[in-house]
Amino acid sequence: MQELNPTQIAQRLDQLTELSVELGSSHDVASLLERILLVAKNMTGADGGTLYRPSADGRELRFHISVNDSLGLRQGGASGAAIDIPGVPLFDAQGERNLASVAAYAANFRQSVNIEDVYQADVFNFSGMRSFDQHYGYHSQSFLTVPMNDHEGELVGVLQLINAKDPESGAIHAFSTTDQRFIEALAAQGAVAITNQRLILQLEELLESLVNLINIGIDEKSPYTGRHCQFVPELTMLLAEAVHNTDSGPLAEFRMSEADRKELWLAGLLHDCGKITTPVHVVDKATKLETIFDRIGMIDTRFEVLRRDAELAALRAQCGGADAAACAAELAQRLAQLDRDRDFLRQANIGGEGMAAADQQRVREIAAYRWRGPDGSEQDFLSPEEVGNLTIRFGTLTEEERKVINNHIVVTIRMLEALPWPKHLQHVAEYAGGHHERMDGKGYPRGLSKAQMSVQARVMAIADIFEALTARDRPYKKGKTLSESLRILGNFSLNGHIDPDLFDIFIRRRVYLEFANKNMDPRQIDAIDEALIPGYRP
Repeated sequence: MQELNPTQIAQRLDQLTELSVELGSSHDVASLLERILLVAKNMTGADGGTLYRPSADGRELRFHISVNDSLGLRQGGASGAAIDIPGVPLFDAQGERNLASVAAYAANFRQSVNIEDVYQADVFNFSGMRSFDQHYGYHSQSFLTVPMNDHEGELVGVLQLINAKDPESGAIHAFSTTDQRFIEALAAQGAVAITNQRLILQLEELLESLVNLINIGIDEKSPYTGRHCQFVPELTMLLAEAVHNTDSGPLAEFRMSEADRKELWLAGLLHDCGKITTPVHVVDKATKLETIFDRIGMIDTRFEVLRRDAELAALRAQCGGADAAACAAELAQRLAQLDRDRDFLRQANIGGEGMAAADQQRVREIAAYRWRGPDGSEQDFLSPEEVGNLTIRFGTLTEEERKVINNHIVVTIRMLEALPWPKHLQHVAEYAGGHHERMDGKGYPRGLSKAQMSVQARVMAIADIFEALTARDRPYKKGKTLSESLRILGNFSLNGHIDPDLFDIFIRRRVYLEFANKNMDPRQIDAIDEALIPGYRP
């Protein structure tokens, strides 16, 4: 066993310092582990080394990296061959701690084990090592096994070095006490770095799980909105990647790092999180008269009352001596008119792209019919509120309901800005909160213009509109065909609604087609003549 001179100690301290800097700057756990093993091997002059990691269930140690200079072996890690060796059990069949294996012993007791000559040691079972020596014609002698523990004493790994060699003669000798202390310091240092990386990953997983938790809540409340919250980030990333890969035009300088991608993905997942507060009968309002139920049924009942009243009036007239044939003809005419009016209101209740002024006037005329309600009082056939709903020109939402819907983005921004986002996620609220803004400044809630918006927010605006246009599962509309959706989106690029530069990439890079082939009903995917798409110039 050789002790170190001051120069060698200084060199080792320098190696530890360099490794500390490297461990602090690296974010790749696999590279960290490999670097730790190689520095430990080089520091002690070991001929070989193995790094074990505990299994997910904590029942065994698994070979993670194994190297041996004399045999030219390099297994596991970032650049080595896969390791196909059974793990080392930490417990026996009875659940007792495994004390036969030196690696398991070090792991179970969180203690280093330094063995001068394994062939002279009778404490541990080295049958596996002897088989290895016999198979490769190798001679294992000195072993140093050091556990790697985190700040809570939990096992992160086990570092095992074999055959410390004299740098001049090549003779194998035992690992010194100084060797052991240095490797224990290195293992502790490495464990801290690995634990930090693991905690960061766990926090990111927790954050993404919380995001999914919100989306599960939205999906349970409104499956249509839930699916929208999954598709929009997918389409957002497709378009963002297309912009990232563009090397010409106004957006040629746009590039994303992996952190940028993660930030945009989270923003996409959360872009409609405010809808968790929006009443479901507004979010999923399928017809103009729907609240918690579709009130068209109540109007159908009123028509039945009018039909009954018309029939009773005809019978009374006949009983009073009126001509029966004339009464029957008049009744038939009246009933036919009521049937036409009822069918008209049913159709008006569905909503659509635009309601003609004449149809709106007809609703008002029907509203003026008189009928007797359940209390016997005579009243207008339709209430002012019902008239207001049935004369909605576009879609199914009244102006008040549209304000309620639009408020979801205000809530989204409030929710996201209330969170203490780390530096690499600080733009999540801005990206998510900008998907209803317009390039001409007429959007909501902040009325931002193109110059005031990030590329990412503008990308999400296109993804949100295109997904909504093509969605086939909404109760208030049918999914549009691909050509119809691109025509509408193209017009939006011309009228200041969406970014024309992004729209150009959306078409030129066929982002729309990639998304459609994966997520749209094949019956919606019709032939596209890109030359006919408004706002696009091939």
